[in-house]
Amino acid sequence: MIETRTLNNGLRIVTEDISTVRSMTIGIWIGTGSRYESAEENGISHFLEHMFFKGTKTRTASEIAESFDKIGGHVNAFTSKEYTCFYAKVLDQHAKKALSILADMLFHSEFDEEELEKERQVIIEEIKMVDDTPDDIIHDYLDEASFGNHPLGRPILGTEDTIQKFNRTSLIEHMERFYTPDNIVVSLAGNQTEEVMEHVESLFGELSSRQTDFLIQPPSFLTEKTVQQKETEQAHLCLGFPGIPMDHEDIYALTLLNNALGGSMSSRLFQNIREEKGLAYSVFSYHASFLDSGLLTVYAGSGLEQLDEMFEATMKTIQDVKANGLTVKELENGKEQLKGNIMLGLESTSSRMSRNGKNELVLGHHRPLDEVLQRIEAVSLEDIKRTAKYVFQSDYSLSLISREGKYPAALWQESLL
Repeated sequence: MIETRTLNNGLRIVTEDISTVRSMTIGIWIGTGSRYESAEENGISHFLEHMFFKGTKTRTASEIAESFDKIGGHVNAFTSKEYTCFYAKVLDQHAKKALSILADMLFHSEFDEEELEKERQVIIEEIKMVDDTPDDIIHDYLDEASFGNHPLGRPILGTEDTIQKFNRTSLIEHMERFYTPDNIVVSLAGNQTEEVMEHVESLFGELSSRQTDFLIQPPSFLTEKTVQQKETEQAHLCLGFPGIPMDHEDIYALTLLNNALGGSMSSRLFQNIREEKGLAYSVFSYHASFLDSGLLTVYAGSGLEQLDEMFEATMKTIQDVKANGLTVKELENGKEQLKGNIMLGLESTSSRMSRNGKNELVLGHHRPLDEVLQRIEAVSLEDIKRTAKYVFQSDYSLSLISREGKYPAALWQESLL
């Protein structure tokens, strides 16, 4: 059972007791990411995430790492466009210890100037690594083509220029603005006790109550086409289509549509582009949902000499889905696969912690599993066709990386959708 309690300062704690395991996964979720940054601040949320591991008033960076190693635990963090999460998985007997270390990192980090300079270089190297990975950076290019100057169009890591400008003061100011009790969720999943809950409340209940003051602006979906010339062996292509928010009534219809299009090995794109035509090794689609919007992405990588054929085959597959929807078999197979993925995911305390923390932070509610399964089962072929017509509109965004830096010739045909 999922239980949520709100402390007097506004901080929320969501718990799911799983008495059949001997582990505990702890996640601290904060409502900040690249979407909440100005152009000048781009990358500061991710930079701040790194700095929380670089030492507190009582622990050095190496002591933080050693603290988790010696209890056999795992600790990590990530930053997305709309939230940041710090998490640890430990044996249940070490849950209080792990909570204490995470709280120490978040609220007593020193942001030492020497450590800050070292981490600045680490992040710049991370940016360079992504830039040297065309099948990774191509998705950042698509975000920019789809959302332009809106924060959703900017990279989570920031740029070398913005990273060079951050200092201790700017990091602390960002933390004080967004790391407020009303903007934090502590998610626990595993074999827990009331003693652990009391420890959470003692660690987080004393935070002074402050409110975040950032209002997000919804993006407009653009249909820009961008091409980058790089010395690559393959051409890397991304197509972008307008998606839907994460709490939209058609979210399960779009999930099933994406699964049939390019979300699995039996999908149309995989079977057509890879298995039948042999035009690509990697071809897939995925949908990213945000608070008020979304983006459906199709990716394929192919030899430059096959780019035109691959592009046309991809567009014809999308055209067919838009015009005719899915078959009964595709819909039923997709439902079983989606339900299976959800049920199998529930066997992991990490997945449960992540699901609960994200739902509480972003949506503010938790759908019972039975309701989720019912909503999936209720999706009809008409729901799929309606959703496909919304997503696959008259135009799309595109990003391409290739050795020649030229668009596919078929792009200039009158209409591909």
